[in-house]
Amino acid sequence: MAKIIGTKAIQVFDSRGVPTVSCKVFLDNGSYGIAMVPSGASTGSKEALELRDEANKYHGKGVQDAVQNINDILGPLIIDIDPNNQEEIDKILISSDGTSDKSKYGANAILAISLAVSHSASIANKISLHDHFYNLYENIVGENQVQSIPMPMLNILNGGEHANNNIDIQEFMIIPSGAKNFNQAMQWSTEIYVNLKKIIEDSGLSSSVGDEGGFAPDLKNNEEAIKIIIDSIIKSGLEPGEDINIALDCAASEFFDGNSYTLKGENKKLSSSEFVDYLDKLVEKYPITSIEDGMDENDHNGWKLLTKKIGKKCQLVGDDLFVTNKDILEGGIKEGIANAILIKFNQVGSITETIKTIECANKHGYKSIISHRSGETEDTTIADLAIGLGVGQIKTGAPCRSDRVAKYNRLLWIEEENSHILLK
Repeated sequence: MAKIIGTKAIQVFDSRGVPTVSCKVFLDNGSYGIAMVPSGASTGSKEALELRDEANKYHGKGVQDAVQNINDILGPLIIDIDPNNQEEIDKILISSDGTSDKSKYGANAILAISLAVSHSASIANKISLHDHFYNLYENIVGENQVQSIPMPMLNILNGGEHANNNIDIQEFMIIPSGAKNFNQAMQWSTEIYVNLKKIIEDSGLSSSVGDEGGFAPDLKNNEEAIKIIIDSIIKSGLEPGEDINIALDCAASEFFDGNSYTLKGENKKLSSSEFVDYLDKLVEKYPITSIEDGMDENDHNGWKLLTKKIGKKCQLVGDDLFVTNKDILEGGIKEGIANAILIKFNQVGSITETIKTIECANKHGYKSIISHRSGETEDTTIADLAIGLGVGQIKTGAPCRSDRVAKYNRLLWIEEENSHILLK
């Protein structure tokens, strides 16, 4: 039985050149696990706190305080504990912080240790990280999930907070839902991505990319973005609605002022019911099978309207709405709003809490989607997490930029080496 003998954290950088936390957990057998924490740009107001330094360095975005909290305070608390005891370790870290949003020591500090513990345990057990997460789910929840390769949702066109253009909806994604395996899913997706670039450039528009690798051209409106994606699907010899479906991340909280949804790109100001009708028309007209954050996180009446109107024909995903928080998710389930949850472990701050939130979703028939953040690193933990917990869906950006592609490449290797794990 291996034991933790030490931890070490440093400040590293995410895909936007913004500081983030990396942590190593050292074991008495000479091995160690290492992890890096992602960071979001479009964030929910109820997310756990990402601790940033007050100093002027890095424009106030430094994380040396969080790093010091690991090295001086949190790390010593888990010495001599078996890294397989993930729940015990996470409880110690969370209890030491003592705040509801992990604001004392930082969710980024707690998560960095939590992730690195998982990596060290898989190494100590000489098993893959996805197998370790599979075992961890059983240990924490008391039941098994079938491991599966997740269906990717690739953000190939950006607007909102992820791009400097006039498109209001934040993400336009493709889902290669007709693919036989992950390899084919990526082939189709990369071909569509290349064809989309050609269509954009042939139109005289910029093919520069946003934070998550999706293109960010100036277009007339949201509907034009959907149309050029469909054109790129057809140009790739694929059938919209059969081989490829479309998903949207509205990030509606970004353009809701408390009363109205303002679509600046379309010069429209809509009430909650009018915006529900707007989305319903898009779903009727185009092969859209998933909508994330279709309403503002606090517009629960709007969410009820949206769920009632299109919840039976479209996946409605709560991101800012639920922020990977089990208690908040349970409240939404009682209200009957949405039917799926986006899982971002840095929203809640530990692996144990992430697993318990997914278990809650499973128990109540809500789908889960493992997701990256706009500020990512080369860390591929979410690929193994998606497989080990069998959630069936993953969001990790366009097939562009190494911080995104690293996750897809990890999934390709897992599929290659595990013929029994199938695309869900």
